[in-house]
Amino acid sequence: MSASIHSRRGILKLGLAAGVAAAAPVALGGRIAPAARAQEQVTLRFFHKWPEPEQIAFYQGVIDAFQAENPNIKVQMDAVGDEPYKDKIRILMASGDVPDIYFSWAGEFAWKFARAGRALDLTSAFNDTDWKDNVVNSATEPYMWDGKLFGIPMRINAKFMAYSKAKFDELGLSAPTTWDEFLAVCGAMKESGLTPISFGNQFPWASSHYVGDFNAKLVANDVRMADYRLEADADALFIDPNYVEALSRFKSLNDEGYFNNSPNGISHDQARTAFIAGRSGMIYLELEEFVNLAESPMGQDGFGFFQFPSGTGGAGDQKLITGAPDGFMISSATKYPEEAIAFLKYLTLPKNGKEYVKQLGIPSASVGAVTEENAIPQVVEGVNQIAAASGLALWLDTDMNTKVVEAYLPGFQALLTGSKDPQGVMDDVHNAAVEAQTDQSDQ
Repeated sequence: MSASIHSRRGILKLGLAAGVAAAAPVALGGRIAPAARAQEQVTLRFFHKWPEPEQIAFYQGVIDAFQAENPNIKVQMDAVGDEPYKDKIRILMASGDVPDIYFSWAGEFAWKFARAGRALDLTSAFNDTDWKDNVVNSATEPYMWDGKLFGIPMRINAKFMAYSKAKFDELGLSAPTTWDEFLAVCGAMKESGLTPISFGNQFPWASSHYVGDFNAKLVANDVRMADYRLEADADALFIDPNYVEALSRFKSLNDEGYFNNSPNGISHDQARTAFIAGRSGMIYLELEEFVNLAESPMGQDGFGFFQFPSGTGGAGDQKLITGAPDGFMISSATKYPEEAIAFLKYLTLPKNGKEYVKQLGIPSASVGAVTEENAIPQVVEGVNQIAAASGLALWLDTDMNTKVVEAYLPGFQALLTGSKDPQGVMDDVHNAAVEAQTDQSDQ
């Protein structure tokens, strides 16, 4: 399986095409050594960001099977939603009350835990066993810091523009491949009286996916990564004019009436519901959300998708797709490192990866997990497109220093209300980056 990846540069290249058709290798058991099993009962705290019933059902099924094989280990699961998770895990980290196994986004979100000594070094456990044969190795790179592995990917995700086949057929439209073609599609929909794009920005991570994609396509990669990693000279941080162009393109979608009214007032889930109901022609979705469309009245045959041509003509890499692996880390303070490793190994077995895809429709990072037998065609094709891309540009809101993110996110909402212009947002981002860089140098 190919693996060309530069996680420290915010780009992830995944060799997944073989994983779609490859047979799963012999399963790696999650049992720990007999001596350890003979010890007194231990409890592992397992914390993640998927409280939805179907997600809980999957994880509980894995927990039950693991506990049956390891009767001295109890796994206690807790889950909260995406936005609350960011706050809660920071509070737990600050208090020192860190769960034994916890979810983390890839990139800077994970690296800060590694830098702070909050994550267990998994390098030997992963490389010196057949664990590495059961996980797409290239997807582990964004969890590496200073040459060591601190997290294990559970799934792989990316962003695509989904569209209603019925609406496109009615208007005689085809999937655009350039920014100008995309604007023409939006214009045709608006002219017909149809909202072109459903967009919910109540939580501005939704904007960050747009702007992150614009940045990746418009800003030269070496410049962008020096800024994201705060490695540029202070006076040069985030001053490239293409950042302003990125925000201008994003703002234009709202100014031209291509988004629904008041996107800051509705959630992403509400926007997806509007798209399913036929109130718009397109929506920017994560690959894992395709199953929501397939299981809705729209049906599996009712939608198509294309890579968002956000930055045509820019200095960045047009073959990047915005996305990232999602995974888990183990607390460096856990009292039970062997047991925690055993559970994480078990969780990422290919047999569980295949079940994950089958039950939830979400691409797993386990080798050979996504197949034509357990995934809808759009998910299989999405995985193939990820494999064919030059890499993944990691989620903007988890791939930057927190202070920079906290300047960017409200700026996105301000752009949509007209209370700030693109240059004003980037001035705030530059100032936040300079402050964050100074903080780092003082540590």
